[in-house]
Amino acid sequence: MLYDKINKDMMVAMKSHDKDTLSTIRLLKSAIDLQRINNKLDNITDELVIEVASKQVKQHKESILEFRNANRFDLADKLENEIKIISNYLPEQLSKEEIEKEIDRIFDLVKPESKKDMGKIMKEANVSLKGKADFKLVSEIVNSKLGA
Repeated sequence: MLYDKINKDMMVAMKSHDKDTLSTIRLLKSAIDLQRINNKLDNITDELVIEVASKQVKQHKESILEFRNANRFDLADKLENEIKIISNYLPEQLSKEEIEKEIDRIFDLVKPESKKDMGKIMKEANVSLKGKADFKLVSEIVNSKLGA
């Protein structure tokens, strides 16, 4: 289970005095615990861990853009290192080609007629690509295919 791996990795980081890894794992663990409490869940599933970790990565990427625009490269680099640590708890990310194949499969399933069907496509994509792909990229690919 991913949550157990997080706890083990936190202990290893404590013992090796790796402050950066330790603080990142604690941040992730706190976000997972908060999500569990807010959703009134009895236990922590791998799906919950992936959902929270994905959200953390997305927020970090948005912050990196803001920091780079403000010429705060030190903070951007710190967040990039945190993304590398958090990514250890996510499934392997699909390549653009693999995402396009999956979107083609979804198009065959949904058979969209216009841009109005974007919601149906994204709903299906959320089911099959959740945690495996950056949804900003998924949205761009779907938009380009709908516009063609």
